[in-house]
Amino acid sequence: MSLRLEEIKAPIAKEMEEFEQKFRASMHTKVLLLDKILNYIVKRKGKQMRPMFIFLSAGTCGKITESTYRGASLIELLHTATLVHDDVVDDSNYRRGFFSVNALWKNKIAVLVGDFLLSRGLMLSVANKEYELLSIVNDAVNEMSEGELLQMEKSRHLDISEEVYYQIIRQKTASLIASCCAVGATSAGAGPGAIEKMKSFGQHIGMAFQIKDDLFDYGEEEIGKPVGIDIKEKKMTLPLIYALSKASWLEKKKIIRIVKNESEKPKKVKEVIEFVKKSGGIEYAKDAMERYYLQALKLLEDFPESNYKNSLTKLVQFTINRVK
Repeated sequence: MSLRLEEIKAPIAKEMEEFEQKFRASMHTKVLLLDKILNYIVKRKGKQMRPMFIFLSAGTCGKITESTYRGASLIELLHTATLVHDDVVDDSNYRRGFFSVNALWKNKIAVLVGDFLLSRGLMLSVANKEYELLSIVNDAVNEMSEGELLQMEKSRHLDISEEVYYQIIRQKTASLIASCCAVGATSAGAGPGAIEKMKSFGQHIGMAFQIKDDLFDYGEEEIGKPVGIDIKEKKMTLPLIYALSKASWLEKKKIIRIVKNESEKPKKVKEVIEFVKKSGGIEYAKDAMERYYLQALKLLEDFPESNYKNSLTKLVQFTINRVK
C-alpha cells in the first residue's frame, strides 16, 4: 500500500518534502511545552492525503505556487485543531494508534493547543492576504461543526433517515476534501468554473470515502478499525439505515432497542451486523459509494491530461480501495 502511495505522490514528491518543512516552520513557537506538543503532533501524522489532494488539484488546474503551500498549511493547521478538540469532546485517549494530546497532557492543555493551531492558521492567512483560501477553509470548518452537532442531535433518538445521513457526511467529511480541492484550484489561479468543479469533485470523493469507512464496521475485511465500533457508539450509518428501512415494524423496534441499550454486548453487536448483511445493507452502501466514485471521476474528465491529473485519479482509486 505504501508503495502505491509513493507512486501516486511522484509528480509532487519534491513539493511534499518542501511543504513538510514549511508546515513545521508554521507551527514553531518559543513556548517549550507547546513546542514539545506540536512536535509530537507532527511526528504522528498520517498518510498526508489532504496535502496531496491540494497539490495534485493545483497541478491539475494550473501551476503549484507559494499560495498552494500556504493553503496546504492552512488546511492542516485548522484540521489538526479540530482533531485535537474532537479527542477532548469524545474523551478519546488514542488517535491513529498513538496517545491523544488530551491523554498525555490533559483536557485544558489540549483545548489551548487546538486554539493555538486555529489562531496560527488564521494568522498565516491574514499575514499573506490569502482571504479567498481562508474563506474556503472557514466554510469547511463551519460545515464540519454543524455536521457533528446534527449527528449528535439525531443519534439521541436514532431517527436518521438516508437524506439526513447524506447531509451529515457531506458536512462532516466531504466538506473537508472538497475544500482541499478548491484550495488547490484557487491557489493555481483557476477560474470560478474550474474551482467549483474541483470542489464538487472533492465532495463526491469525500462522500465515497465516508461510506467506505462505514462499511469497515461490518467486518468486510480484517482491518485496524474495530468491527462494530459505530454500532457501539450508536452511530447510524448507511448499511444500518437501509436495513431498518426494509425491516418490519417489530424487527426495527428490536434492532433499535439493541443499538440503544445493548450495544456494549459483543453478541448483540454481532446480531445487528448479521441483520444488516441479511437485509442487503452492505450491497446497497457499496452501490452508493460506487456512484459517488464514478461521478467524481466524470468531473475530472473535463481537465486537461497531465501527470497531476493521472495521480489525482489514482489517489481517488486509493481512497476507495484502501483496506484501512
